[in-house]
Amino acid sequence: MLFRQLFEPLSSTYTYLLGCEETGQAVLIDPVVNSIDRDLATVASLGLKLAWTLDTHVHADHITAALHLRQQVGSKIAAAAIDRLPCADLGVVDDVPFTVGELALRPMHTPGHTAGHFAFALDDRVFTGDALLIDGCGRTDFQEGDAGTLYDSVTGKLFALPDECLVYPGHDYQDRQVSSIGQEKRRNPRLGVGKTREEFERIMAGLKLPYPKFIDWAVPGNRRCGVCPKDLPEQMQAYCGRMTESPQG
Repeated sequence: MLFRQLFEPLSSTYTYLLGCEETGQAVLIDPVVNSIDRDLATVASLGLKLAWTLDTHVHADHITAALHLRQQVGSKIAAAAIDRLPCADLGVVDDVPFTVGELALRPMHTPGHTAGHFAFALDDRVFTGDALLIDGCGRTDFQEGDAGTLYDSVTGKLFALPDECLVYPGHDYQDRQVSSIGQEKRRNPRLGVGKTREEFERIMAGLKLPYPKFIDWAVPGNRRCGVCPKDLPEQMQAYCGRMTESPQG
């Protein structure tokens, strides 16, 4: 398998490129519209062809590149079947393998951040989206989020993976790239160190987070697989433009 972890700094989003060496097919997990040029250049540099894009959930902090990539290079779009996105070519279902060439990812329905959130396990690693972050987790106060449900998803499904399983999150805001299931079970201040469901619910209820600044444009745009809204305020234009710098993580 060919693997690259790529970082988009505006929303601190990680995009993951997985390539099948046998067939040359590739998938981008959580691609960001700002970083299309970088992602396609990375795909080409590895001698791969982009076959699929795969989003872990309907994002609220950036616009997915799924639709633009399909229009540009013909890649297909995979998204959670439960979200019923009319623009998706394939609806991902819990525990039904998602294959790219010889690679077979195991979808894990992990609701709580959003109702349709999925993580994807592959060999020695899991791509956790926003359900499980390094020393944290995604918020649970919008898009049918629920703290108790997220606790069940993480502790019942993700923490059931082997301790040595690598955790590749959807975001990080402190320049960290990878964790492990064992590390998150030991030291995650919200979900680890034996936290109970009730303790986690109290932690999440007490965060008092501000209203997400991009959600009113991102969610409807992402339900259409990545349509940049026409009424985007000037201070938000960078979220849908091509960025001049989008370094690799």
